[in-house]
Amino acid sequence: MGNCWCWWKPSIYRVSSNAKSESPKDESPSEKEWRENCRLPSNPEEVEVLRRDSATNPLIAFSYNELKIITANFRQDHVLGGGGFGSVYKGFITKDLREGLQSLQVAVKVHDGDNSFQGHREWLAEVIFLGQLSHPNLVKLIGYCCEDEHRVLIYEYMPRGSVENNLFSRVLLPLPWSIRMKITLGAARGLAFLHDAEKPVIYRDFKTSNILLDSDYNAKLSDFGLAKDGPVGDKSHVSTRIMGTYGYAAPEYIMTGHLTSRSDVYSFGVVLLELLTGRKSLDKSRPAREQILADWAFPLLNEKKKLLNIIDPRLNGDYPIKGVHKAAMLAYHCLNRNPKARPLMRDIVDSLEPLQLAVEIPITTPTSTVTNGKQDLEC
Repeated sequence: MGNCWCWWKPSIYRVSSNAKSESPKDESPSEKEWRENCRLPSNPEEVEVLRRDSATNPLIAFSYNELKIITANFRQDHVLGGGGFGSVYKGFITKDLREGLQSLQVAVKVHDGDNSFQGHREWLAEVIFLGQLSHPNLVKLIGYCCEDEHRVLIYEYMPRGSVENNLFSRVLLPLPWSIRMKITLGAARGLAFLHDAEKPVIYRDFKTSNILLDSDYNAKLSDFGLAKDGPVGDKSHVSTRIMGTYGYAAPEYIMTGHLTSRSDVYSFGVVLLELLTGRKSLDKSRPAREQILADWAFPLLNEKKKLLNIIDPRLNGDYPIKGVHKAAMLAYHCLNRNPKARPLMRDIVDSLEPLQLAVEIPITTPTSTVTNGKQDLEC
């Protein structure tokens, strides 16, 4: 077979032992052969070879020494957040770093250096996808570092951090209804763009921690490590190993590994539920029947008399009743157990536009916490 660069092949499972999935030891002989013979790029030149046919966005290949300057040698008080992938640092690119660069605040995402095959592939997937996609509701990738064992991504800086941090924070003011709807619409536009692209993309890890906010609460999707090319031709789905976050992943995807754009729609419904209720998608501190938000809230969404009892109490009733009912019904349709009955993202965008209200930005200090890492499914 020879050596090859194969970022687009099915991902390696990262699920717990009690999840309904395979593990690498269960791979077919052909897949084992592919993994043994394929290698991933080890320097910027090889990365650019991969990007050559699809790169529409120019990316800067930074050296690791330049990243030390940008992050003040990765100072701990520059850490914005972290998770399974490693840490994210706040940084600043100055004009004197390299000729032609403009001064710019950035977020520097450093993969943890274990040099695992899966971690390397997720890093490369982000470089590939964000190197060819550009939209106001997708976070902008500025550059990367591929040097020795270092795998780093450099993004535009999002001063208010993740929706997760803003929605569930105990110190920040509760998000007003108008901002929740603004976030919902922005995130929906980002997903709709991916699904309707010339080469459709399935995001696969849509959740509040992967939606970042700028200073005006404009939502942008981040972390494309699990994104997949959508089905082409007469294919109805992509068969792939089950990866993502339990509580957000569509039930049919967990059961079968069949991935479609409607899998993202289900995850969107869960995020909309979180914004409506102020509850997390999975909360093991709650009574057993309330721990999985989608299962608990779904039957209440189309009952007008019961619906208002589950709306986030921190809103103090400051929301339009009709708007709440419409948003709840949208979530209800997104969470349909039959994926074919779920709406398309472009139709969801159309449904959300009339729900927008004049937005007053709260006078609060933007949070500096960025997204958490991907969590393994725990079925």
